[in-house]
Amino acid sequence: MKRHSFFPLFLLLCAVMLLEIHLYSRAGLQKLNRESIRSDWFRALETGEEMTAYLKELKPEERGEAAGLFLLNQGSGRDWDSRASAWKSRPSWSAFEKASSAVWQDVQYFPVPRSSSKESRTVSFQDTWMAERTYGGNRGHEGTDLIASEDTPGLYPVVSMTDGTVVSKGWLEKGGWRLGILAPSGGYFYYAHLDSYGDVEEGDQVRAGEILGFMGNSGYGPEGTTGMFVTHLHLGIYLYPDGVETSVNPYWILRMVEEKKLSCSF
Repeated sequence: MKRHSFFPLFLLLCAVMLLEIHLYSRAGLQKLNRESIRSDWFRALETGEEMTAYLKELKPEERGEAAGLFLLNQGSGRDWDSRASAWKSRPSWSAFEKASSAVWQDVQYFPVPRSSSKESRTVSFQDTWMAERTYGGNRGHEGTDLIASEDTPGLYPVVSMTDGTVVSKGWLEKGGWRLGILAPSGGYFYYAHLDSYGDVEEGDQVRAGEILGFMGNSGYGPEGTTGMFVTHLHLGIYLYPDGVETSVNPYWILRMVEEKKLSCSF
């Protein structure tokens, strides 16, 4: 009989645990853990039109928190704001907010300037995140392609979207002539398929808006291969939580700074 006296207590504990799980689920808090940064829903960065317009108006240092809270709530309007204190109380919040800020905080300019000499020289881009790619094996597209309206390698300048340090420069089979910039908040911005470089070397400090090189069609073969596709810039953005390379979707970041274009004569 004595053992049976624990049964009601056991039921009560189970009920409390189920209630806690239900409350966390309703608040979306079950999404926030150390793996959240590598989750599909975070990496897609799908802020949408309304939220992206809102992020444009914020101070750079406020964007990461706002975008992170929005994604945690899976785009349920502006309700994310009312749940902020609950999310911030979670042990994983600090690392999550840091990763979100690394994506959004340092971006200042669109990577391809506006042509001041010929208005028809523009670029276009679409959200092709994880679209199928087959060169080198089936894989998802981990970036956004900015397509030149005039298919002429070496014509369109590419500028750094952020301040940062040049940490990689040179040839990659899939990326062609590429350059990688590590921004102050920890985001790695990858510019690929270049035709040529500006006056930059590994280890250099660059400023947002500085010319990194010129759009091309290099890559998909041994060093020096060109012409396998149209002139375009592949932009990738990467994070390194716990030292693990994690790609995120640049599309909505580009939309945020689509009007922040420098003007250049080309």
